[in-house]
Amino acid sequence: MSLTRKLNRRAVLRGVGASLALPWLEAMLPNATAAGVSSATKIAKAAPRRMAFFYVPNGVHMQDWKPKAEGKGYELPEILKPLAARKDDLLVLSGLAQMKSFANGDGPGDHARSLASFLTGVQALKTDGANIRVGVSVDQVAAQALASQTRFSSLELGIDRGAQSGNCDSGYSCAYSSNISWRSASTPMAKEINPRLVFERLFASEGGNRAKRDQYRLSILDFVNEDAQRLKNRLGSSDQRKLDEYLTSVRDIEVRLARSEKQSDEERSSKTPDYPRPTGIPKDYPEHIRLMLDLMVLAFQGDVTRVSTFMFANEGSTRSYAFMGVPEGHHDLSHHAGDPKKHEKIKKINIFHIEQFAYFLNKMASIREGDGNLLDHSMIVYGSGISDGNRHNHDDLPVLLAGKGNGTLKPGRHIVYKNQTPLNNLYLSMLDRLDVKIPALGDSKGRLNSLEG
Repeated sequence: MSLTRKLNRRAVLRGVGASLALPWLEAMLPNATAAGVSSATKIAKAAPRRMAFFYVPNGVHMQDWKPKAEGKGYELPEILKPLAARKDDLLVLSGLAQMKSFANGDGPGDHARSLASFLTGVQALKTDGANIRVGVSVDQVAAQALASQTRFSSLELGIDRGAQSGNCDSGYSCAYSSNISWRSASTPMAKEINPRLVFERLFASEGGNRAKRDQYRLSILDFVNEDAQRLKNRLGSSDQRKLDEYLTSVRDIEVRLARSEKQSDEERSSKTPDYPRPTGIPKDYPEHIRLMLDLMVLAFQGDVTRVSTFMFANEGSTRSYAFMGVPEGHHDLSHHAGDPKKHEKIKKINIFHIEQFAYFLNKMASIREGDGNLLDHSMIVYGSGISDGNRHNHDDLPVLLAGKGNGTLKPGRHIVYKNQTPLNNLYLSMLDRLDVKIPALGDSKGRLNSLEG
C-alpha cells in the first residue's frame, strides 16, 4: 500500500506509559512514496554515522596480535583470528601511541594514566582527591555535537562497577581507572553495568508501568503492540521485515534479562540476606558482556544514540577467567616476565575478548540498512592504552578500526604508521567523518592519513 506521509526519523511506538524507538526505515527517507520501492541509494546517504570505542585493560600479548605483513594481503595473527569473517571490514593500525600515558615525571600509575588518556590524549593530574583533571574525550566531543539528533547523546557501558574516588593506582584517583569517557576535564561519564537498567533507560519509559510489567511479567512489546500493528500496515515489505527483526531482538533481550534475574534471585535465596549481586547483572561473565553488546546494537539500530563506549573491565583489572581455565588474575598474568605459560594464558584472555568483539561486529553486519548494514555506517575502535602489560608501554598500541564510515573508510588492511604517531590523530579523522570539525584534540598533531585507501 502507498504511504500517506513520510515517517519522522524520531518516531516511536507508543502505548500506555511506554515507548519504543524505531529502527532506521526506508519510510523515513524524503519522497518515500510507495511500499516495496527500493531507496538504497538515498538511505546510504541519509543513514546515521555511528561511533563506538571498546577498551580492554592490561595490554595484550603483542607477539600474537600484530600482523607481520602490511597492506591488504596480511594474515590475521592468532589473537585476531576470531575476526576472520569481518577481515574486510577491519583496519589493523600499528604504530599509534598515547604519549600522555607515560609517566612524564609523575612516577608509577601507568594503569590509571592509560585509561584516562586513551580517548583524551591528556596527561591525568596525579591526585586521589576531588581535584581530578584530564580532558574531554573524543566520544563526548562527538556526543555534544550530535546531541540534538538522538534521544541520548551517548551511551557508556561496562562490566565492572567503578569507584569515583579513593586511591586505586599509586596515588591516582579511582575515577581514572574506572572511566573511559570524560564530558569535561573534571567530569567523567560513569558507565552503566546493569543491563536491566540500560534496557529500561533506552526502551521503556514512564516508570509507573515498570512495576506493572514486572508484576505481570509483561513485555514492553505488549504495551506498544497496537501502535506497531498500525505502523506495519503503512510500511513496505522491506520495512515490515526490519521492524519485525527489531522487535524480535528487543524481546530476546527481555527474555535473557528475566532468565539472568531469576538465576540471581535463586542464588540470593540460598545466600545470606546481604548478598551483593544487584538484580539484572548476570552471574555469567560472557552472558553479561553479550547482553550489553546486544543493547548497544539495539541502541544504534533504533537511532537512540550514535555514540557509545564499552569497557570489558576496569584498568588494572584482577578479574579471574577460571570459566575458561585461567584462574589467575588478569593483571598479575600481564606481568608475565617472559614466562611462556603466562604468555599462553594472557593470549587466551585476549582471544576471549576478541571473540566478544567479533560477536558484536557480526551482529552489526547482520542488520541490513539500505544498500549496506549497520557496520558499514559505523566506525568502531577496539584497543588498549597499554601495549605489553609487562613493560607498561603506551606506544605501538593494539588498535583496530572496524566499519566503513558510510564509505569514507577503506578497511581490509594492516596500516603501519611511524612509531609514536598520536592516537588522537585517528580520533580527529573520525570526527571529520561525522562532520564534527575541530582543530585539535589532546596531543593530536594532525589527521591520520591512508584510512580512505
